[in-house]
Amino acid sequence: MKKIWIVLGIIALIAIILYVAFKGTYNKMVEKDEAVTAAWAQVENVYQRRADLIPNLVNTVKGYAAHEQETLQSVVEARAKATSVTIDPSNLNATSIAQFQAAQDGLSSALSRLLVSVEQYPDLKANQNFLDLQAQLEGTENRIAVERQKFNETAREYNTYIRRFPQNIFASLFNFEKKAYFEAQSGAEKAPEVHF
Repeated sequence: MKKIWIVLGIIALIAIILYVAFKGTYNKMVEKDEAVTAAWAQVENVYQRRADLIPNLVNTVKGYAAHEQETLQSVVEARAKATSVTIDPSNLNATSIAQFQAAQDGLSSALSRLLVSVEQYPDLKANQNFLDLQAQLEGTENRIAVERQKFNETAREYNTYIRRFPQNIFASLFNFEKKAYFEAQSGAEKAPEVHF
């Protein structure tokens, strides 16, 4: 009878140890997954800030640069396209992030063309509203870079955690999948050529 109690005690002890290990690992994966979701929400937040600045920028430029109607229209269209691309944080794979990034890159390109065309209008460049909007836009672009970096770091921590042993077993059991990263634009590895 004493042997049965010892065996039952050992089985209970093993069960408790497995439960604690399982619970801790699962909860840590959930915590890291939520951190990735929060980082993604912050990325979307700063992109939304940029999108919110654009109508004011376009309206300010319209008053001075009536000849730039095509450029202004391309900015408005790129903004509409960028804000229409939404991604479910639980599905942050390479394809969805690339799609989101492509829409945002289109908007960045349109904004760059607009800011280059503004150089032809000295009165606009001296307008305080335009200068304030331009400064806010530059600050927002910096925030975007910072938040993308934070997202990549959070995704890396999550990916590293779920790929380690024994977490990889639990991750595959409960469908914790690897998250994708923001990547540099194609061609970014080449230095731009400067001609004088």
